[in-house]
Amino acid sequence: MKLQQKISGSFRCLAGATDFAIIRTLLATAQKQGWNILETLNASPTALLASIRAA
Repeated sequence: MKLQQKISGSFRCLAGATDFAIIRTLLATAQKQGWNILETLNASPTALLASIRAA
């Protein structure tokens, strides 16, 4: 998060910072679970929650 803020100068708004944090968390979870990153980004939130609960 801090690196992204330094690269871009800062987040333009709170919504942008929140969106970045959500996507970053999703990708970190996908990596730890061994999921395909592109499939994870294209999956519905309901399917992702079901996958997390099943693990």
